[in-house]
Amino acid sequence: MDLDKRTKLERAQKRVATIKGFYDHLTIYVIINILVFIFKGKFIITLLIKEALGNPQILNWIDWNVYGIPIIWGIGVLIHGVIVFKIRPSFLTHWEEKKIKKYMNEEQESSSSL
Repeated sequence: MDLDKRTKLERAQKRVATIKGFYDHLTIYVIINILVFIFKGKFIITLLIKEALGNPQILNWIDWNVYGIPIIWGIGVLIHGVIVFKIRPSFLTHWEEKKIKKYMNEEQESSSSL
């Protein structure tokens, strides 16, 4: 195998590994959050049976963990997906193209005026 084909193969393998890493991350996120929602009620009952009876701060802490952490973690998964799949909003692509044309025209005008 020549060097060019080997390099392409290595890059392709690395790309597949990063995509697989994203899907692993997403799978873990979904499984953990489903389990948290399922066992939320049991967790509250366990806490209320023990010393937490009548303590509203404990219930707020549970709500934060059940609803807040999946949101924050979900933002992390979203960012991971954007990085892995190299998703770019179209307005950024159009903006870049316009700026490149502008600077190329400016460069051409400045070199032709000399």
